Amino acid sequence: MRRTWGWCPYSFLLLSLLVGLKAVPLNTGKDKEKIPQENLQGPPQNDTGLHYDRYLREVIDFLEKDQHFREKLHNTNMDDIKQGKLAKELDFVSHHVRTRLDELKRQEVNRLRMLIKAKQDQEGEMTVDHQVLLKQFEHLNHMNPHTFEVEDLDRLIKSATNDLENFDKERHEEFKRYEMMKEHERREHLKMLDEEERRKEEQHYEEMRKKHADHPKVNHPGSQDQLKEVWEEADGLDPEDFDPKTFFSLHDTNGDGFLDEQELESLFTKELEKIYDPTNEEDDMVEMEEERLRMREHVMNEVDTNRDRLVSLQEFLVATKKREFLEPDSWETLEQNQPYTEDEMREFEERLAREENDLNRKAAELQMQRNELERQQVQLNARKVELQQVNENEQITVSSHLFPVGENPPEGPLGQNQHVPAGY
Repeated sequence: MRRTWGWCPYSFLLLSLLVGLKAVPLNTGKDKEKIPQENLQGPPQNDTGLHYDRYLREVIDFLEKDQHFREKLHNTNMDDIKQGKLAKELDFVSHHVRTRLDELKRQEVNRLRMLIKAKQDQEGEMTVDHQVLLKQFEHLNHMNPHTFEVEDLDRLIKSATNDLENFDKERHEEFKRYEMMKEHERREHLKMLDEEERRKEEQHYEEMRKKHADHPKVNHPGSQDQLKEVWEEADGLDPEDFDPKTFFSLHDTNGDGFLDEQELESLFTKELEKIYDPTNEEDDMVEMEEERLRMREHVMNEVDTNRDRLVSLQEFLVATKKREFLEPDSWETLEQNQPYTEDEMREFEERLAREENDLNRKAAELQMQRNELERQQVQLNARKVELQQVNENEQITVSSHLFPVGENPPEGPLGQNQHVPAGY
C-alpha cells in the first residue's frame, strides 16, 4: 500500500518529484550539446502509482537531458509550470529528444489501445471506437497519435499534478474500504457461530484490541521529542547535543536541500515500531502504513508553508522555533481515530448486499441459460437419433426391394456377371 517517491526536488516541478532533476549538473556552455542516441536511455525510478507512470517518467527523463529545457525548468516557478508556460519551451528542445518523445507517445497510444481492446474483449463487445474511448485518457492528445507536441506536455503536467495531489486522498479512501471490509467479514463470521463460540470470539477480539493499544507513548510527529529520539536511537548522538540544522543535513539523504515525503516518512519508523510488530496477531501492517501516511501529512501541513510537498531547510528551522515543536499536544494514534462512522459502515454493507444480490441474479440467469442450452442439446441429440433411425430404415427398405425375401444376395460384387432385375 505504501508509495515511495524516490529522490525528488519537487520545488522545480511537481513532475520532478519523479526524476530528481537537481542530481545532474547544468552545462553552462553557450552551445547546445548534441545528445548521443545511445545516451537517451533514462534510469529506472520508483513507481508513482499512476497508470501512465512509465510514460511520464520516460518523457521527463529525456526532457531533462536537453540543456535549454533544463535551464528553463530551474528558472520557472511552480505556478507558471502548472499554468503551462514551461510546456511552450518544448519547441526549443533538440531534435534527438523530440524524435524520442514522438516514439514514446506512439508507444503510449498503442498501449492504451491494447488496454481498450482487452477491456472490450472481456466485456464481449464486438465494435470498438478507439478515438472515442481514448478521450478518457487526459494525459495526452489522442487526436494526434504520432508526434509529441506542446499540448501533450501541457496535458501530462496537469494530469500528473492533479493525480498526484489526489493520491493521498485516494489512499485514505482505500484504507477506509479495507477497514470496513475487515469489520464486515468479522461480523459475518460471528453470524455463523453458536452463542458460546460467538462469546469466545468477541472476548478474543477485545483482548487483541486492548493488547494493540497497550504500547509506549507515541511522540507527536515532527516534535522536538520525536526528532530527539531519532537523533539518539537512529543517529547514535547525544540528545543534549541536538541541533536542528545538523539533523536536517543527516536526514536529507539525497543532499538536495529538501526533506521529501520519503525522507520524512523514514523519520517515523521508531514511533511506528512502538505500535506495530509484524509478528503480533493484533498488529495490522496495512494500518501501520496508514499511520505513517497520517504522520507525514501532519508534518507537511505544519511545516511545508509553500505547499510544494517538500520541506526546505528554512521551513524546518522556522518550525523548530514554534510552540507546537517544543510543547506539542499528545498524538492520537489510529486506534483512537476510527476511519469510518457507523452510518458509513451501514451504507457499505448495504452496497455489498446489493452487489451480492446482483451477482446472485446474474448467476441465476447464467444457470437458466445453461439449463436451456442443455435442454436444446438433449433435443438435438434426440433428433440426431431419429434421423439415424430413419436412415437405417431407408437402407433396409432399399435392400428388401433389391433382394426379395427368401433369395440370397448373389455372390460377388454387383456389376461382375451379375444381373440387376429390371426396374431397379
